[in-house]
Amino acid sequence: MDRKSVKYAVYLVTDSTPAILGDRDLCEVVEASVRGGTTIVQLRDKTSDTGDMIAMGKKLHAITKKYNVPLLINDRIDVALAVGCEGVHIGQDDMELSTARRLLGPDAIIGVTVSTIEEAMVACKGGADYLGIGTVYATPTKTNTKNIIGAAGVRDILQAMADADYGHVGTVCIGGINAENLQRIVYQSAAPSKELDGVAVVSALVAAPDPEAAAKNLAGLFSSLPPFVREAPSPRAKTAESILELVPEVVLEVAKKKPLSHNMTNLVVQNFAANVALAIGASPIMANYGEEAFDLCKLGGALVVNMGTVDPAGLQNYIKALRAYNSVGQPVVYDPVGAGATTLRRAAVKTILSNGYLDIIKGNEGEIRTVYGIDGHGTVQQRGVDSSSELDVSEKAELVRKLAAREKNVVVMTGETDYLSDGQHTFRIDNGHVYLEMVTGTGCVLGTTISAFVAAYPQDKLAATVAALLHFEIAAERAAVERKDVQGPGTFVPAFLDELYKIRKETGEGKVGWLKDAKLTRLL
Repeated sequence: MDRKSVKYAVYLVTDSTPAILGDRDLCEVVEASVRGGTTIVQLRDKTSDTGDMIAMGKKLHAITKKYNVPLLINDRIDVALAVGCEGVHIGQDDMELSTARRLLGPDAIIGVTVSTIEEAMVACKGGADYLGIGTVYATPTKTNTKNIIGAAGVRDILQAMADADYGHVGTVCIGGINAENLQRIVYQSAAPSKELDGVAVVSALVAAPDPEAAAKNLAGLFSSLPPFVREAPSPRAKTAESILELVPEVVLEVAKKKPLSHNMTNLVVQNFAANVALAIGASPIMANYGEEAFDLCKLGGALVVNMGTVDPAGLQNYIKALRAYNSVGQPVVYDPVGAGATTLRRAAVKTILSNGYLDIIKGNEGEIRTVYGIDGHGTVQQRGVDSSSELDVSEKAELVRKLAAREKNVVVMTGETDYLSDGQHTFRIDNGHVYLEMVTGTGCVLGTTISAFVAAYPQDKLAATVAALLHFEIAAERAAVERKDVQGPGTFVPAFLDELYKIRKETGEGKVGWLKDAKLTRLL
């Protein structure tokens, strides 16, 4: 078998432990998975005697050869030689790559586990045929993990390989990959110049009730885009002027479609959020029980996960809802309220990021810095949900750009000036009024507004988010500055709801003069 033509798409790593395999026969499981589309198999066995491992290796090799699928042995060069299989996979603590190549010969397939750019460079320079990158997420089968690197860590390694002219070296990621998260991980880990060649799985196939069907499903998922990926925005959405031209269209789409805004939020702001949704033309529902999301996600709306209250049950409900909306490709807006205030909240952010795709992340400076720092860029201590500013304009713009590029979504940093980016285009908005800071829940209901706009105009999430911010903040300015009946925060709220409604009605009548007050600037 030509080692340069190996297909890595669905890479099965075996596990014979009762907790994973149960009482089934490993050979039957492997053959079923290969029939279903598994493209490469690795025999991994850390407990059996050498003789037993060789015997199992020969049985598996007889199966894989029938389907022209390569069999590799984990760590054990001696077992690979005795079995006569196609190659080995070695870890950082195993035999050196050069020694393995000398013993196995030039035609053997040799893969190497890496978790850092430095390890990847050494393996590529040493002639590895492919790299097993991870661990992406911790799993019961990968307990001795030096680094949990997430999709962002995988992407950094892929880009470094491409930059060093090692784009031809195969790559798979491993650690916690299953049918539910495969597409998101492959999508978010893709670097501009190199993508994964496959995914390595253990439980997703070995523990599957029907390994053949599971392998077929994984192969299909790997070769297709996830439901939440839409067509790229039109080139007209690259400048402030071109986005402003889209704003009336987006506002009208919200009024026309009346999209569902499913809010998972605290009791303090539920009434306010519902009223804001109605004022802009959306259809609100307040539903914190995750099981409901499996029905609600099919109604064409968007989900708002507002992390105002964090407890184990609430977190599991967030995850259920997040996965439900991801499964049908409907937008999710995430508001990491007080993300940096406590260890528990930082852990909750990490859990949410690792369990689903977030179309929009919205937060103040401290919250956005915390979300960015989750993947090893440092942490920020917040006093609570309050917003403080330590970064200058260029640092804020670069932060939202980097986070959006990492997560492949839209990031909004709110404050006296708002910053938002899709990772390629970065803007600032200087609208709004100080009264917004004096009313509980205005940040939360901004998330509600964004959710409705993105649900109504999913083909350009950045333009939809800009439109939502301008509608929201210009309404606040009109209520606070132009309304004589507004004397302070108490009288501001009903006037604000009025102005949200009036902007919608004016736009429907073709009156878009309100947009003359828009203060949108392209930064990057």
